[in-house]
Amino acid sequence: MQLSRALQCQGFGSRKACRELVRAGRVAVNGAACLHPDREFETERLILNVDGEDWVFRAHAYLVLHKPAGYECSRQPRDHPSVFALLPAPLVARGVQCVGRLDQDSTGLLLFSDDGDFIHQHTSPRRAVGKTYRVTCKHPLSDDMLEQLRRGVLLRDETSPLAARRCVRLGEHELELTIAEGKYHQVKRMLAAAGNRVVRLHRSAVGGYSLPATLPEGHWQWLDAAELEMLRSAPAEV
Repeated sequence: MQLSRALQCQGFGSRKACRELVRAGRVAVNGAACLHPDREFETERLILNVDGEDWVFRAHAYLVLHKPAGYECSRQPRDHPSVFALLPAPLVARGVQCVGRLDQDSTGLLLFSDDGDFIHQHTSPRRAVGKTYRVTCKHPLSDDMLEQLRRGVLLRDETSPLAARRCVRLGEHELELTIAEGKYHQVKRMLAAAGNRVVRLHRSAVGGYSLPATLPEGHWQWLDAAELEMLRSAPAEV
């Protein structure tokens, strides 16, 4: 692949802008400076260095963000900053999208990708990918509330009850809940239907992949092959 094309598809601008970037001496390839935008390179194990920062060439982007509260999952936010403001400009420019969403006041695991098939696999209701949340509630959690969530609650505008795939009490006001559907405000609506109210919602896992404990709020990291495989597995059942 031509160097200018490789830079373009990694989000460093238009073909013209990438050619100018190379000619300006701002690009190195696999540790060696290159001033020829038309030079061909194999993309496997290709490392682009732009303005002193290394970027491993990736045909598709797969990443996880530890979302803080106060950010909207939209490129055109209305009332709060966009989660895309937390990502480097090249990732935004190459067109990564949120894989599912979190409300602005919710925190935790948020996936991004520019792979349409991957996004569909993890958002389609037919795939029933489990999503696990730590939920803090306003009122104490009774045994009856937990049983309702496990058995299924009927939400407004739904034709059949929605049941938690997994529901574990963590404390008087806290539980861990796994759902498969991912409907609009589903966890908040389920708790309301069971007679409680969500005051804090944190997504801790998708499938068998958990948010890394070492990833601080507001930070992101690439997903490797093993982590992508974990996303396809089921969360632990109890």
